[in-house]
Amino acid sequence: MSPEKVVVAVVLVVVAEMVLGEGGKSLTWNLQRASHDGVELSQLRDRDRVRHGRILQQKPSGVIDFDVEGTYDPFVVGLYYTKVQLGTPPKEFYVQIDTGSDVLWIGCNSCNGCPTSTGLQIKLELFDPSSSSTASPLSCSDQRCALGAQTSESGCSAQNQCGYTFQYGDGSGTSGYYVSDLMYFDKNVGNSLTSNSSAPVIFGCSTSQTGDLTKSDRAVDGIFGFGQQGLSLISQLSSIGVTPNAFSHCLKGGNHGGGILVLGPVVEPNIVYTPLVPLQPHYNVNLQSISIKGQTLPIDPTIFATSDTRGTIIDSGTTLAYLADEAYDPFVTAITQAVSQSVHPVLSKGNQCYVITSSVSEIFPPVNLNFVGGASMILKPEDYLVQQNSISDAAVWCMGFQKNAGQGITILGDLVLKDKIVVYDLAGQRIGWANYDCSLSVNVSETTSTGNTELFNTAQHDNSSMGTDRCKLMKNSILAFLLQIAIFFVFTMTPRE
Repeated sequence: MSPEKVVVAVVLVVVAEMVLGEGGKSLTWNLQRASHDGVELSQLRDRDRVRHGRILQQKPSGVIDFDVEGTYDPFVVGLYYTKVQLGTPPKEFYVQIDTGSDVLWIGCNSCNGCPTSTGLQIKLELFDPSSSSTASPLSCSDQRCALGAQTSESGCSAQNQCGYTFQYGDGSGTSGYYVSDLMYFDKNVGNSLTSNSSAPVIFGCSTSQTGDLTKSDRAVDGIFGFGQQGLSLISQLSSIGVTPNAFSHCLKGGNHGGGILVLGPVVEPNIVYTPLVPLQPHYNVNLQSISIKGQTLPIDPTIFATSDTRGTIIDSGTTLAYLADEAYDPFVTAITQAVSQSVHPVLSKGNQCYVITSSVSEIFPPVNLNFVGGASMILKPEDYLVQQNSISDAAVWCMGFQKNAGQGITILGDLVLKDKIVVYDLAGQRIGWANYDCSLSVNVSETTSTGNTELFNTAQHDNSSMGTDRCKLMKNSILAFLLQIAIFFVFTMTPRE
């Protein structure tokens, strides 16, 4: 081999190692843990009951990802939140990610009851429309004002401002008026990252908060609604061709939390889909049966049928999982009978628990939730049990599924959604999932300017800084260009015979 080819070969190896280094991850982000003092299951049930009250009734597109922080933990009062940039000049606000409501709203200046501090180690901010050169209140005559009536009480002020009021089940609430302004974000089109993109959006300017929203232990600047009504950001951004009409998340289980959130559909070969129930304000799906060890539990399928008072909702804002009243006892009985020879069942504050001396995964069976269309959600023991405590060499695991007493609603919260890719395909009116190691990279689908659908890879990394991501992406693009130059020299410098 000629000296020139040796040099180029070395360049190829070095460049390839640089391009594919750090696991070959091209664009990644990290979710950090937000934790508080441990709480009892009864307190978690109370918190989820409050949360349930908060479940409110062809252009080229790219994919937007947000740097998400926070965590889910059954015995830690945590939440997932992200930063959004609004206004001109842009200002950052921390908002809770919520699939059970539709509207993005931020606490505004002169807000009555907005918390001024938080236990989440972040600085709270208030949005001031007068400080943004691109902000304007939404007038009552604007046709978009009517979209607000889909999810809230709306009205007009004396200043002709389109107002809203969200009243939650726990007695807390927020009210204010809608504002039109620019949202800034980084947009991925293929493997290219466009920084400082912007789009006009409508969001709520909260001037009053009451109840639990005024508390500072888990306070953020507002709520980022991921519902499917007209004023949700997903609906707004997809309607103007900025993003696909879909979003996805993959939430890590275990003690450290984390995960991935993408405005766009994640593609994975093992994802199974079931149709969304049409004309519902929530993410309703048709659960048909529950089976354990291949045996269908004796539960009347009509218990799960969707109506005004019944149905099954997928909600990432709920910590545990809740079975309709009539389905709970058959489920717990079947689990207890399946493990009765290996564990010691006990009741703890009304909750069914089990004292075990070996691995929970070795004793408890997997559970299948069977949906319309043949899609099954396979639950590991850790997806329906939570560890309460330890006694000497034994561990106490308790039923994470709770009875929705007096209610016909089944709610699948983070307990069962963790360690899964979950895709909310609003364009296809379906929802899909697959068991997945959420510390791994995922493939995201997008539509290019030519109308073709392409995949690109996105993954987590240890540094949560979006600026670091952009630097890595720029570095990889430059190195990929150098790699092409090196390949060119290999062929052009080959001696002719």
